[in-house]
Parts: sequence; structure tokens; C-alpha cells
Amino acid sequence: MEFSKLSAPSLKDMFVQQIQGMILSGTLPVGTKLPSERDMAEQMQVSRTVVNSGLAELAAQGFVELRPRQGACVADYRRHGNLSTLIAIMQYKGGVLGHDEIRSILEVRRALEHLAADRAIHHASDEAIERLGEQLELIASARSAEQAAKAAFDFQHELALVGGNSIVPLIYYSFRSPVITLWVRFCNRYGIDALVNNTRTLYSLILSRDCDGAARWIDEYLEKAISGEQHIY
Repeated sequence: MEFSKLSAPSLKDMFVQQIQGMILSGTLPVGTKLPSERDMAEQMQVSRTVVNSGLAELAAQGFVELRPRQGACVADYRRHGNLSTLIAIMQYKGGVLGHDEIRSILEVRRALEHLAADRAIHHASDEAIERLGEQLELIASARSAEQAAKAAFDFQHELALVGGNSIVPLIYYSFRSPVITLWVRFCNRYGIDALVNNTRTLYSLILSRDCDGAARWIDEYLEKAISGEQHIY
């Protein structure tokens, strides 16, 4: 039997999490000028190194803007954020996302899946599509929500690859972390079997080269996840 190493968050991580929480909760509105690094270090009883490195990470995540000789202020993360911003938002309060964020992610997924399925149906070889079935079985045999979510992502990524568009797989992969997080939540709410059934239905339509049917099914099961009986909130 093997156990994973336990580790506590560093002071920098705790600093970042606290400032993220204050920004996302609205305690620190967009545009708010933050105290100097010295003042923040004194108030939070940490070193200036912790504050400096923490602010740098918050800037990389899109939450803070660092202005030379002017200090730091809260950035408009909805307008200027990046994938790191999205991941941080998803991890806020144990992974609780707002309706707008979840809807936006799923709408992007829907557009990408339409393109990926259409390309695969029209351009992928029979052998390439059959290999997708092997990935489907990995979802079905998963022993945890995390394993199932990762296998489901690999199925979708492989679907994007077999269609022959060189950019779609890259876009898919850039959303790996947030998409897996949402699938984990889906499996925890509705069970791994629900994810397997959704994916199996899509695969059967792709296998039969039913472009219209695949498009309708993508719309149907993602709409359930957005606002229907399998919503992810």
C-alpha cells in the first residue's frame, strides 16, 4: 500500500488565495489600489518576499495589475483575464462557479464539439474512429470521477485529432483543466454512468457517420448540462 505525500500550502499560496477570494467576492472591487507591499506584509504578518511573489502570481493570473512606481491595483479580470484566471475562479470556494462562467465554458465546448464531430465524420478513417471506442471503454472502466473525467477529455481530444484540423486539438487542450474539473463535478452529481452514456451515444452517431444526429445530440446533452436536468451547479 502506498500513500501520497502530504503538503501544506505555502505562505505565498495562502496570500494568493486570500487576495483572490477578496477580489472574487467583491471585497476588493476592480480598480481598487492595493496597499504598498510593506503595509500588506505588516498587516498579514509575512515577509515582503511573500507579498512580492504573491502579487506577481496574481498578475500572471489576471487578477492584479502591477504599475511601475504606482503599485498594484485590482485588474478587470473578466476583460483581461486568461486561462489561469479561469482555473483560479473554478477553484474558488471549493470549485464553485457562477452560472455565467459555467455557461460560457459549455458554450465554447459545444462549438468545438460540433466542429470536431463534423470533421471526424467527414474526414477520419474507419480505423481512426474505431480507436475512439477504445478510449470510450477507458471512461466506462474508470474507478473514480477523476479517472472518468480525464478519460472523457482524452476521448474528446482524440476526436478533435482524427478530424485532421491542426488547430482544434490545441484549443481543446488549452481548456483541459477547467473541462476536467466540470466533468468531475458532473460525475459526482450524476454518476460515471451518465458520462459514459452521453459519450457512448455520441460515439455511436459518429461511428455511423450521422452528422445531423451527432449535432443534435451534442446540443441536447450540453443543454442539459447548462440549464437542464443535468446542470453543473
